[in-house]
This record gives sequence, C-alpha cells and structure tokens, in this order.
Amino acid sequence: MSRALNYALLLALLAAVIASFSYLGIDLAALVGGDSLSQMGGYASSFFNPDVSTPHLHAIYRGALETLAMSAIGTLLAALLGLALALPAAGRFGWLALSGSRLLLNALRAIPELVWAALVVLAAGLGPNAGTLALALHTAGVLGRLFAEALENTPTAPAEAIRLNGGGRLTAFCYGTLPAVWPQLVAYSLYRWENNIRMASVLGFVGAGGLGQMLYVNLSLFQEAQAATVILAMLLLVVAVDALSSWARQRWVSA
Repeated sequence: MSRALNYALLLALLAAVIASFSYLGIDLAALVGGDSLSQMGGYASSFFNPDVSTPHLHAIYRGALETLAMSAIGTLLAALLGLALALPAAGRFGWLALSGSRLLLNALRAIPELVWAALVVLAAGLGPNAGTLALALHTAGVLGRLFAEALENTPTAPAEAIRLNGGGRLTAFCYGTLPAVWPQLVAYSLYRWENNIRMASVLGFVGAGGLGQMLYVNLSLFQEAQAATVILAMLLLVVAVDALSSWARQRWVSA
C-alpha cells in the first residue's frame, strides 16, 4: 500500500511538471535550435572583458561603499527594532502585547525585501534611503522572531533574583537576562548582515541605490563590460563581508 502510494505521488508530480510546461508554453527545443546557442555564447563572452578604467572603478568604489552602508545601517536598525518587538513577543508584557507584536513581526518578514523596496521607493524616492529602510523592515521581522525565541529559552532565575533584591525591570533585564542571551543576539545579527549585503546588491534593481542600481543601468544599456566589473565587485564585497562576519562571530560570540 505504501509503495503504491509513493508511485501515485511520483506520477502526480510528473503530471504536474508536464502540465506546467504545457500551460506556460515553454519550448526547450528553441533554446538549442538554430543559432540560439551561438547567440547565448556571444552574449556570455561579452562579459569576459570587464571594464577596469579609472572612472568606472571609482564609480564602483562609491557604489560599493553605498551598498555596504545600506546593509550595515539596515541591519543595525533592524536589530534595535527587532529587540524592541522581541520583548513583548516573548510574553513579557502580557497576552495582548504578545499577540500584537508577533502579528507585526510576521507581517514584516512575510513581505520580501524587494517588495518593501518598491513600496518605500514610491514613498521616499530613489536612492539608498529606500534600500536601507527596506532591509531594516524585513530584517526586523526576522531578527525579532529569533530574538523572541532566544529570550523565551533564557533562564529567568538571574533576573528574578535581581527583582527580589529591589531591582527594577530594566535593571533585571540588563543584568540578569541580556548577558545570557547576548551571544545569540550578536550571532543572529551578524548572520543577517551577511544576507543583507547580498540583498543590498539586488535592491538597486528597483532604484534603491548601490551596486545593484549600477548593474541595472549597465544591463539596460547593454554595457556588458561595465556590468561584468560591477558583478566582480559584488562578489568581492560579499566574500569580504562573509569573512569579516565569520571572524567577528568567532571572536565575540565564542569568547
């Protein structure tokens, strides 16, 4: 019975794939027919001669700094907002605050960064401000949920001891709860910064500034050589941020 059910599931998946090709009208034969392969090869080869002229490299340098700043500030704002929402989401202010904060966190992270950027661009205009706010809003939803789970799993005995000895709620949190959960908060924030540096490079496609906007302009004007240099700069920036984040986690979190 179990084997027959597995076969039926495989047949259903195969039928769904065939139906998808038929519905979308995808013609795979056209990709390899005629001169399609030569055209694709010619287009791809145009990216193997990057533009390394001084003016273009200077523009990429400014775009890289803009992308890096967008990701860093967006992650910082998200961490602060996420922590503020994580406290009620962890059940520290009653059931009503818990439900409302979790609903808000779900809404923030349910909307992708590109959608947030498109919405913010309409309200705040083109440029890095839109990209920074888009990263901050989505990442706040992600970090807020992670922070809330970390707070829920943190022992309450140290904070309760401070409260019993006359300390206030803020004092109990800062000296009883925060030291125990701080390594997790830092690790989550650094990991999201790694993700945000990649996403910040993409947000420029909706006018949010940085290297992504340069790449969009170059591709729109069929400037493959300039676009290749921007793509290389994106790769180098991502690798550098990943290495820095890994070093920081090992130094701060594991200490």
